[in-house]
Amino acid sequence: SAASTTVFGSGWAWLAVTKDKKLKIAKTPNQDNPLMEGSAAGEIMYPILGLDVWEHAYYLDYQNRRPEYIKAFWSVINWEAVSGYYELGMKGEGAPF
Repeated sequence: SAASTTVFGSGWAWLAVTKDKKLKIAKTPNQDNPLMEGSAAGEIMYPILGLDVWEHAYYLDYQNRRPEYIKAFWSVINWEAVSGYYELGMKGEGAPF
């Protein structure tokens, strides 16, 4: 939650697997993501969970109440899918999107 509330303006918060097989929380501005070379995440990682904090993601339901949107996000995560993406990341593979 902390990473997503501190994204200035538009962007993303990520849970990702690093190349050395560790979990890392990262945030990126705008359309950047952890798979991009030179992204704000600081290194290339395999994302396993992403939270869109662009205003368009939540404005209709939450207006400018981003913290409420983030709190609600935790109740809709498909943890089984995240676990599968984690296993792929640990093998050095990305999720098949």
